[in-house]
Amino acid sequence: MNEIIGIQGITGSFHHQVAQEYFNQNVAVDECLSFEELVDSLLSGKSDQAVMAIENSIAGPIIPNYALIDKNNLHIIGEHYLNIHQNLMALRGQKMEDIQEVHSHPMALLQCMEFLKKYPNIKLVEDKDTAETARRIHQKQLKGIAAIASKTASELYDLEILFPEIQTINNNMTRFVILKKENSFVAEKEINRASIKFELDHKRGSLAAVLNVMSDCKLNLTKIQSLPKIETPWKYSFFVDVTFEEYEDYAKAKALLAIMAEYFKVLGEYKNTKP
Repeated sequence: MNEIIGIQGITGSFHHQVAQEYFNQNVAVDECLSFEELVDSLLSGKSDQAVMAIENSIAGPIIPNYALIDKNNLHIIGEHYLNIHQNLMALRGQKMEDIQEVHSHPMALLQCMEFLKKYPNIKLVEDKDTAETARRIHQKQLKGIAAIASKTASELYDLEILFPEIQTINNNMTRFVILKKENSFVAEKEINRASIKFELDHKRGSLAAVLNVMSDCKLNLTKIQSLPKIETPWKYSFFVDVTFEEYEDYAKAKALLAIMAEYFKVLGEYKNTKP
């Protein structure tokens, strides 16, 4: 029996494209219109694994998704990078002067802001998913409304691309993580990347000491993100991604950080696939 993969969005979305590339072209998916719904799909057993966007090279990290992974004790077991090509599309026969509103996922709008600034009279409307917006325009035959979505979405939902490749930067890459409810242990020789979380005592030099340990253990810090602890004012959790050549170096750092931090947690240990 084939596994079901949870995706944020519908067929034709970027999450769907990642599922096809990471697993296989004929992958069975559970379509979820929010990241919260995606997590519920995984926790309830509706899906076996899930694909979740975690950061974009233009718009930056998707901070709430780190909190969702942590809060629900999900495990990162892999990652996938996708070059994002955003296109402005509408019903066939529509021209740019007919467009009054552009609808898309907020991240897609952010990625195309330089293009959209050229049309200050067009209203920007945040929506749940790029492909779902394209499908709705097709199903309801909505005139005067354009979507920002993938070329695949335009083909699936019979929309005409008014402007291709409207992302601000051509090398617009999104990093997605592959999630499971239970940890799927990757062979140590395959592991060269980890996502961890820690909390530190609020005193001078505590973060610097942790960063020094990482450096001494030959870890490359690829990202650090702080999130406030809502229940404890002025206290922060740190979400960190590291890469390394030898698992033993990482294991040593992990042991030291577990002692130094007030709270320490591994969100995932997996293979680095950064292009």
